[in-house]
Formats: sequence, structure tokens, C-alpha cells
Amino acid sequence: MSEDGREDEYGGAEELTHTTDEGDVQMVDVGNKPDSERRAVAAGEIRLQPSTIEAIGESEIGKGDVLATARVGAIQAVKHTWETIPMCHQIPITNVDTEFDLRDDRIELEVGVETTGKTGCEMEALEGVTTGLNVVWDMVKAVEKDADGQYPETGIENVRVLEKEKQER
Repeated sequence: MSEDGREDEYGGAEELTHTTDEGDVQMVDVGNKPDSERRAVAAGEIRLQPSTIEAIGESEIGKGDVLATARVGAIQAVKHTWETIPMCHQIPITNVDTEFDLRDDRIELEVGVETTGKTGCEMEALEGVTTGLNVVWDMVKAVEKDADGQYPETGIENVRVLEKEKQER
């Protein structure tokens, strides 16, 4: 926030917490923050051909169970977010929920992450969504390719944080 109480152009505090006064990148020190129960939910979708959605629903994809594999990938990504996002803290994950919704032309995925700690878990939820959807793509790419080996109807879209909650202990 600026001195007059308005948000800056980024919608938050004007002070950048991941840089030093000299401009060097740093991890935010959360050591003095109290632990709290936190939850974040992220969502996204992958556009696919209707025939691919049907094949997934009927377990006819040659690589195996697409949604089960994507669920494992999403959970794995949540647990390893701190290794892929440079300034992300390693946090204790207490629960991960994944929910897939098969539509006519897309699969929607929601990932809910829970932790008890000093920092939020929205990055973990986002990593779960993007990796889960990437796993779907990997599992179905053979049937999604066109004659030229391209993916004109396939796309990962609308990845976003739906909600985040914090409850003081």
C-alpha cells in the first residue's frame, strides 16, 4: 500500500518482499509469523477433442488410467513446489484434494491444498493444477496430434487461484 492507503499497481504493498534494498533476490523471512491453518484452491482446464474425452471416460487410452496418473502427478507437484519455485518455502502439506470434471470438450481440474504453518499454499495448489493438466496432455498426446504432429485443439487454459483461507490458531 502507498502512504495514502491506496494499493500500488500490482494490487498489494509497494514494498517488494523478495528483493533486498540492493535489488538482490531473497526468500521472505517468515520465522516470526505465527502458525495458522491455511487452505488454497486452484483450478484450470485442458481443452481436448471430444473423442479424447470419451476415450478417457471409457479407459481406452493406451498409456493407462489418465485421471489416476494425473492425480498422482498433481499431488507429487504439490509436495515438491518448493523445489521448482525459487523463493517458495518448503511447507508441511497436511492434505491435497483433486477433483476432475469431464466436459464435452475439456477436463477441468481443481486442486485444494491444506497446511498448518507460517505461509500460504496457493503456489502449491497452482503447481498441482498445472502439473496435473500436463500429465493429462502427456497421456493423450498420441490421440490429440493432427496429421502434421501438431495440437490445434489442445490447450491448457484458465489456471487461477479460486480461494485462499487462513485461520489463526
